[in-house]
Amino acid sequence: MTESWNPWHGCHKISAGCKHCYVYREDAAFGTEIPSDQVRKTSSFRLPLKKDRHKNFKYPSGTMFGLCFTSDLLIEEADPWREEIWEIIRQRRDCTFFFFTKRIDRLAACLPADWGEGYEHVAVGCTVENQDRADYRLPIFLSLPIRHRLLIVAPMLERIDLRPYLNPQHIEEVSASGESGKYARTLDYNWILDLRAQCIEAQVPFCFHQTGSYFLKDGKTYHIPREKQISQARKAGIDTREPRL
Repeated sequence: MTESWNPWHGCHKISAGCKHCYVYREDAAFGTEIPSDQVRKTSSFRLPLKKDRHKNFKYPSGTMFGLCFTSDLLIEEADPWREEIWEIIRQRRDCTFFFFTKRIDRLAACLPADWGEGYEHVAVGCTVENQDRADYRLPIFLSLPIRHRLLIVAPMLERIDLRPYLNPQHIEEVSASGESGKYARTLDYNWILDLRAQCIEAQVPFCFHQTGSYFLKDGKTYHIPREKQISQARKAGIDTREPRL
């Protein structure tokens, strides 16, 4: 069982991958009056601790929580609230947690005092979208004390060489995706295949998670409806590991 946990909402753009961020798009579609770059707590702040009428946890042992998909766990505005999130995670050691971040350079300053080499039930995903961000973020990512590392290439904006960073002892999975939305940038299938080959060479599991809205294959660009982007990626049959979401 996988559950999204968004203790806060809102984010601000920091790199090329953020240009057409779905958080801004969805806020606009739903007519949200609060600006998308204003970070605020949500009613789901303590979601993993919710109880049912029998005083049992609503989300049972073994639930996998994906954190902050409408923000970033490490965003600066959330610094006053984050320790409470770590405490909730400590209380639910019977569950697993994962989060993706474009702010891996803030992780060291945001970790709880008892983090040590990392919590066994927490996976950290570093997101990169181009070679520039890969070469900046991944050396930082690999230098940090993390027990479970995931590498997220999304939205993939160009061919990326990850060979210097791929080591099965340090990276548990690489997941790649295109960009969704009306103004999405095109994903070239050849970039995906090249990335997959790098992962196979390094013996790191690979997942093609989503095509994005515009998908270039065999010289032709396809427009993929949002509801089919994940299923079309799976139909490619190139995963070497099942996606987490």
